[in-house]
Amino acid sequence: METKSKDFLRRVVEEDLDLGKYKKVITRFPPEPNGFPHIGHAKSIAINFGIAKEYGGYCNLRMDDTNPTTEDTKYVEALKDAVEWLGFEWRGDVRYTSDYFSKIHGYAIKLIKMGKAYVDSLDEDEIREYRGTVTQAGKRSRYAQRTIEENLELFEKMKNGEFKDGEHLLRAKIDMSSANMKMRDPILYRIRHAHHFRAKDEWSIYPLYDFAHPLSDYIEGVSHSICTLEFENNRDIYDWVLDTLQLEPPRPYQHEFARLNINYTVMSKRKLLELVKEKIVNGWDDPRLPTIAGYKRRGYTPESILNFCESIGVSKSNSTVDVAQLEFSIRDDLNKKVPRVMSILNPLKVTIENYDGYEKIDASYYPADVPKEGSRKLPFSKEIYIDRDDFMETPSKGYFRLTPNQPVRLKYAYIISCKEIVKDSNGDIVEIKAEYYPNSKSGEDESGIKVKSAIQWVEAKEAKRIEVRLYDRLFKTQAPEGVEDINPDSLKIIKNALIEPAVIDEKPDVRFQFEREGYFYADPIDYTDEKPVFNKIVALKESFSKKKKNIAQKSSKPEVKKAQIDGEVVPMTKEEETLFENYTKELKLNSEVANTLARDKKLSSFYQEALESFNSPVNIANIVTNDVARELKTKEIDDLRFSPKDVAQLVKMVDEELISNKIAKQVFEEMGQSGKEPKAIVEAKGLVQISDPKIIRPIIDEVIAKNPENVEKFRAGNKKLLGFFVGQVLKATKGKGNPKVVNALVGESLRG
Repeated sequence: METKSKDFLRRVVEEDLDLGKYKKVITRFPPEPNGFPHIGHAKSIAINFGIAKEYGGYCNLRMDDTNPTTEDTKYVEALKDAVEWLGFEWRGDVRYTSDYFSKIHGYAIKLIKMGKAYVDSLDEDEIREYRGTVTQAGKRSRYAQRTIEENLELFEKMKNGEFKDGEHLLRAKIDMSSANMKMRDPILYRIRHAHHFRAKDEWSIYPLYDFAHPLSDYIEGVSHSICTLEFENNRDIYDWVLDTLQLEPPRPYQHEFARLNINYTVMSKRKLLELVKEKIVNGWDDPRLPTIAGYKRRGYTPESILNFCESIGVSKSNSTVDVAQLEFSIRDDLNKKVPRVMSILNPLKVTIENYDGYEKIDASYYPADVPKEGSRKLPFSKEIYIDRDDFMETPSKGYFRLTPNQPVRLKYAYIISCKEIVKDSNGDIVEIKAEYYPNSKSGEDESGIKVKSAIQWVEAKEAKRIEVRLYDRLFKTQAPEGVEDINPDSLKIIKNALIEPAVIDEKPDVRFQFEREGYFYADPIDYTDEKPVFNKIVALKESFSKKKKNIAQKSSKPEVKKAQIDGEVVPMTKEEETLFENYTKELKLNSEVANTLARDKKLSSFYQEALESFNSPVNIANIVTNDVARELKTKEIDDLRFSPKDVAQLVKMVDEELISNKIAKQVFEEMGQSGKEPKAIVEAKGLVQISDPKIIRPIIDEVIAKNPENVEKFRAGNKKLLGFFVGQVLKATKGKGNPKVVNALVGESLRG
């Protein structure tokens, strides 16, 4: 079971080791140092370093420094810091593609001598014109007829800096009619008269990624070159370079996985750089950015990032992950280890008129279900502050906190009731005069007074004044394009919040749960004891925030008799915990899906039975927790017209790309209505997915021909129209077109 549940990359590695293809697993993480790494890089780091470690090998950290105009040592340091912060170690020194410039140059000369590369002198427009389209073969440059001697001489002059930028290029001589347009005599070297941050001014020519990458991997002895799906079409060049040069085995092979996309987030380095340069954010480590430095400064832990990467798994198809899943990971991590403390973000003074003493109250930092110990003393006197949200002069139904007629408990302390409301000249409440009940202290309650809620408070004289930075999502739309989608409320700063003194004086931790507010982190740069600054990491559970928001709206419902518990959920039973651990650790399900399955016996039983028929843990879990769960809201399992085996068969057809996810939804609906097996439905309705480019390309050509204005707009820069064209092609195939193939072919046609 354990072997079967491994992702496809690990299965490839195990098969290669079993066949004796490699003696040791060697991977590499090869980023370009032209920006700070983001959470997408974290996934790549976790995969490359994780696989190498699991199979007793090692991973190199290599900077792909082949473009001197955009790279900088500050980005190198940021990349090194990200890998170290996530808990990984690279083998030996940091490596650079520039370390191999001489060797790569030697391989280029070898290709020229073999007649497999030539110096081209076409300008940019001609190169584009000669390239052809996805439906029309390209035309080889007239300069490809140069002799080997001419090419060697020109290439040497390029190296010596005797030509201007763009005047000449070195190209591979492959196939100008190739269906893969990247194989139509790709560029290997370009002229760049720019200062390189490591090589200084030694070189006037620089290799392109597609040439430098496979050779750098080979030089380092890499076994598995793992990269994201956008490099899938580049694999043909990768193989061509290594095969044509007839390099001594073993040689590396490239394998691609789906890159990480998150809603409400941009991952483009270009767009991130724009946000930094335009000062829309406060540098690369702004806590609103998806950079590793940003998450680190916001207060995320390495464990939460790695758990998130593990929960989303390794896939061959691109998808967008809900940012709520990342937020769940940090909550889940912090919930088990950070102290709970009281803070007041919007203070309202309360004077307890019948209390004249002073005492210190013992209070634990952790709830009973957290296996950690630690406590502090809470000073208490007649003058305290509560949050303004915890008092309502004219309360709505279902409001359980302090009102003129409703007492409330001060957490860890006494019950108080309101005796007088003090207002200023504008009619705003500035103070509550209250009364306390001496026999109502928490744990010793003999007052007989019943309350339905406990609220936060701090003692007025000893409370510490703090600055709180409330961070929200940087973008207001799920698929942001750029600055036009910025959320204007992504940062709110509260200058005069209050917190209990032990947090500052005793420093029990750097991360805290501010009760009922969320999780917070002492800013590692701006924090001082004189001016403490805390960043909001993440809010408490969304279910609770929704509950708060809907209290007034749902006043028609009967009052809830149970006392309000802030931000907590019912704990799992031991059996549920065991299932949850198995689902997340063994089957690699994300935490939200695992949580749903573990807590629902009917779903869990259905899932296990489906899994016995076909081993695809993640995809079966997704359909069970969404589609099957929806059916079970109104039916019992015995009433379903499909079986776990049917669901497994449906998932198998999706995994084998016989049908698309969209078609799978249609088939599932038909299964629920007719009770037929998914295979029979697909065959009867002719729903098999179309993946053959020969069938899809004519349809694309027809769609493009019908929409010349949109083609022009796309080529002028409106990239959003790609979705329009893909949609039109899929519509023309009646939903049968393989979305992945259609997307790639449409992109090639439009760019051609």
